[in-house]
Amino acid sequence: MRAVTVKPGVANSLSLVEDQPEPAPGEGAVLVQALAVGICGTDHEILDGQYGEAPPGSDRLIIGHESLGRVLEDPSGAFQPGDLVAGIVRHPDPVPCPNCAAGEWDMCRNGQFTEHGIKALPGFARDRWRIEPRFAVRLDPALARVGVLLEPTSVVAKAWDHIERIGHRAEWEPQTVLVTGAGPIGLLAALLATQRGLTVHVLDRATSGPKPELVAALGATYHTVPVNDLPFEPDVVVECTGAPSVVIDVMCKAGQTGIVCLAGVSSGGRTIDFDAGALNRALVLENNVVFGSVNANRRHWSMAAQALSRAEQPWLESLLTRRVQVERYAEAYTPEPDDIKVVLEFGV
Repeated sequence: MRAVTVKPGVANSLSLVEDQPEPAPGEGAVLVQALAVGICGTDHEILDGQYGEAPPGSDRLIIGHESLGRVLEDPSGAFQPGDLVAGIVRHPDPVPCPNCAAGEWDMCRNGQFTEHGIKALPGFARDRWRIEPRFAVRLDPALARVGVLLEPTSVVAKAWDHIERIGHRAEWEPQTVLVTGAGPIGLLAALLATQRGLTVHVLDRATSGPKPELVAALGATYHTVPVNDLPFEPDVVVECTGAPSVVIDVMCKAGQTGIVCLAGVSSGGRTIDFDAGALNRALVLENNVVFGSVNANRRHWSMAAQALSRAEQPWLESLLTRRVQVERYAEAYTPEPDDIKVVLEFGV
């Protein structure tokens, strides 16, 4: 079968292997026919050789962690042939740490977790893949065109879950949300905010292309001004750019008892001069909270599946700005200016 692979740590090692062995039964009882794999910034960083870890005994990693497929067989009986499913990316570490033992592997404390297409587990960018039933998530059949968005939606479902848990430390009635960054994560974070009945503002640098229209279609307000020029103080901020200056600005911009969720990952090697004392004073005196959030556990994947089922399907389809057949895999991994979410499709 076909598989898209890289040699971890080696830049520009992307290749399509035509004679990849079938997935070993030990990978899981559920055999799945791949439909699509989403591509994100993590994939591009792996392609650049920044990180990635091949499975034990192999020098190459099958990439792809945003999956969608149809079940071919499941002897366990948990799924039926034809079921639409996605595979949970992170698996708990073998020790396990207290969080992994409790099913909270997104909060692994010793770093020995594994991740499909990223760390020590083969990814989903192959014609067929296997997975254990507890790591497969069933989707509504109506999501066949857009279900590949489940993984990024699970990330923001976790972010909102933790925002709400923190918010209920006291009487909490948030009204205004600021999302910084209108990429897939930012747009999906805005979607989940609108589903909660909140007033949503999205800030991004793009002044043209699909982003302003996608935000407007949610009933949210689109901004391109600096954070400090916004005429309001948000109750909640979901920061999705990872840009250091934006991170600092939103921490200073949040209103009293505000919550700032950092969902973007910053690159290292950049320094910014700012008044750390003033920031500390504001956070303490206003009872604000800043926290980071990454990955998701099964509860969040289920929440994400429900959120996608409630969303307008044409809006979700609009996020998938390019669909590329696996034979032209190199095109899929070559960014274009108006890309939001690029999908690698497997013909069946």
